This record gives sequence, C-alpha cells and structure tokens, in this order.
Amino acid sequence: MRLTIVYDNEAVVRLKSGWGFSCLVGENVLFDTGADYKTLLFNMQQLKIDFAEINTIVLSHAHGDHTGGIEIVRQLGDVRVFVPSSFFPPIRRLLSGFRNVETVEVTTMIEIVEGITTTGEIDRTEQSLIVQTSKGLVIVTGCSHPGVDTIMSIAEEHGPVRGIIGGFHGFDRLGLLGDLEMIVPCHCTKHKRRILSEFSKTSSHCAAGMIFEL
Repeated sequence: MRLTIVYDNEAVVRLKSGWGFSCLVGENVLFDTGADYKTLLFNMQQLKIDFAEINTIVLSHAHGDHTGGIEIVRQLGDVRVFVPSSFFPPIRRLLSGFRNVETVEVTTMIEIVEGITTTGEIDRTEQSLIVQTSKGLVIVTGCSHPGVDTIMSIAEEHGPVRGIIGGFHGFDRLGLLGDLEMIVPCHCTKHKRRILSEFSKTSSHCAAGMIFEL
C-alpha cells in the first residue's frame, strides 16, 4: 500500500506548500484536507490522483489547517467523512450541505475500510489512523495533540507498530521512536530536525508530493 503526501508545509518542486496536512492512504482514503481547497486540488491534479477512487475522508480534528480543503468533496462521488464526535458545529453544517457526503461520527475505534482503522476519538480532540501492513502497523497522525506516546499505546494494543507518519506537534520523548522502521515527521512537528538527525537511518523528510510504501 502507498501513502501519498498531498498537502504539507513543504512541497516538492512542482507542487504547492501550505501550513496544514493531508495524505492519500492507498487509493481511496483521504486523511485530512489541508488548509486550502485550491492548493489541495492543484496538488492532487499534479499528482494525477484519481478522484473517482476516493470514497472515504477521515478528518483528524477540527482545526482549519486540516479541514480547510474539505470542499474537495465537490470533486468526488459518494463519500463517507469520518469526524470526531466533538467536531465544531460549523463544520458539521458545511458537511451536511453536500448531497454526496455521509458524515460518520467517531467515538471509539472502528475499521473504516479493510485494513485501515481509526483509533477512535482520543481525549475528545483527535483521531489517527492505524494501517495494517504485512510488516506491522503504521500510524498516520494529523497533529498528535493527545500525544504521540498515547496514540502509539492505543495502536500497540492491536499489534507491533513499525512506523508513524504525520504531525507530531511538541512530542519530545524521542526514545519511544527507537524501535520503529519508518518515521516521517510532517507539518507541525516541533522537533523535526532532531528526529531526522537522531534517527537518520529510519526517518524521512516529509513534503507534498512524496510517496511512501507502507
């Protein structure tokens, strides 16, 4: 399975950057939508992503740098949008205005498509994804407001974690990353340079346009 970064603070040459995060997991699950619809649309078009394949969107939390591009649903067919149950009313109302959108409120861990599970809403703030691969679990995070350590603990209840991709926010207990095979700090990660330095063999730079084999 591939994971494609479509929106990030940094971007490869032909794409646009912006403060926010979005990635495509496999062919049909869009995780977060960045801060700006036009930038998200441009990047997805440049990456030749097949909009017809996307039938699921997962919004990690309600902040605008992860939900601002939600109008991408205009480019899609019928789509389920998974949101934490504590989501702000304005975003709920916006989603209800799209006829092709089915909004699914998330409280507990559920499988959204085969092999991809949401952690459930953690601390009434945020959800992350747990992706099953042949080598172990890979976590996909938005901003990790509940803490990378908390998210990893939840995922580890379901098997060994081999990787984590996304925003780590201010997480600084870097020793917890020592056993991972794939570390990709994106977006809001405060200690990005330190992570890339201390885990030079297992970590990777993140930018819109980059593709990772899970």
